[in-house]
Amino acid sequence: MEGHSNVNRISKTVVGAAALGLFLTTAATAPALAQTPTSSPDAAVDGVDAQLLEAMAADLGTDVAGAQDVLRFQADAAGTADDVAAVAGEAFAGTWLDESTRTVYAAATTDAAREAAADAGAVPVAAEHSLDDLEAIAAKIESSTVPDVIPSWWIDVEQNDLVVDVVAGGDQAAADFVATLDAPAGAVRLDTGVAAPETFATIQGGIAYNINNQSRCSVGFAVQGGFVTAGHCGVAGDSTTYGTFRGSSFPGNDYAWVSTPNHTPVGSVSNYSGGSVAVKGSTAAAVGATVCRSGSTTGWHCGQIQGFNSTVRYAEGSVSGLIRTNVCAEPGDSGGSLLAGNQAQGVTSGGSGDCTSGGTTYFQPVNEILQTYGLRLLTS
Repeated sequence: MEGHSNVNRISKTVVGAAALGLFLTTAATAPALAQTPTSSPDAAVDGVDAQLLEAMAADLGTDVAGAQDVLRFQADAAGTADDVAAVAGEAFAGTWLDESTRTVYAAATTDAAREAAADAGAVPVAAEHSLDDLEAIAAKIESSTVPDVIPSWWIDVEQNDLVVDVVAGGDQAAADFVATLDAPAGAVRLDTGVAAPETFATIQGGIAYNINNQSRCSVGFAVQGGFVTAGHCGVAGDSTTYGTFRGSSFPGNDYAWVSTPNHTPVGSVSNYSGGSVAVKGSTAAAVGATVCRSGSTTGWHCGQIQGFNSTVRYAEGSVSGLIRTNVCAEPGDSGGSLLAGNQAQGVTSGGSGDCTSGGTTYFQPVNEILQTYGLRLLTS
């Protein structure tokens, strides 16, 4: 994907760009959780690929040293966010970053929780709705019969509401549906005129693999014994260039893993410049964090995380629990890698837009894939 020279830190509207990237994974012989390295500032930049740092620097309008400083801040901020969530309890309403000022913001619904957030090192922000309340509304939507005019919904922690995306011409139908949710005033916001996301499983990518000699997708992250990728790329038993699909879930989720007994997966991601980026672990980044995507069609592109637990309604069915970003992507990037520094974040699911006009891309969190199939992420 072509990168944006000036990427908004947090986009308030869905532009839509589906990135289909690649993740190399391997099947573990015993249940294993995601590997997470120390979150110390030094560990955050240790071994981060030079190409990725250059891509981050270009996207952020800084130099490589500035990009490294951002990664150190993100590592420290992840710990702060965890601390705030623990001390705020039921009043917790989410955290987000402002990388330009090196600030962690934390929203909470009570004075006591906001004071605790400040003590934990965050800037407190008053919120009317807790994160639990907003997630409950999202769950209610998930269990409802949703109109076709609503392609996706997500929680905007900065605005403290749940955003319901609406395609052109669907305003009234969407408003009527939202009224049935009996949500508190101000808890749900309609974002109208958005593009409907779509998947791109059958489009050729860069670091690609063939499925049943009929379609192509991109490899994601390496695991012991194979690689992970997007679930819409194939079902269990499908053959690929490098092995066989051993597990797949789509819709509902969008993840899969491929066993590669005759090939050797490695813990790195192609940088499309003749080199590779070492993967060090899978510590989840926060809302507002800079992330970079590797895709077989468009290469390296960066942007920011906009939200978690996003739900998207593709033509094939809904997928929930996705990472929402403003990183651009295009057909052929499906299944590809999303990285925060050297930390694996997710595999490309879909979205809308392109790398010329910009877009929104959704990613299946990699840790969920690892835990579901008992896989161990390969690092280098």
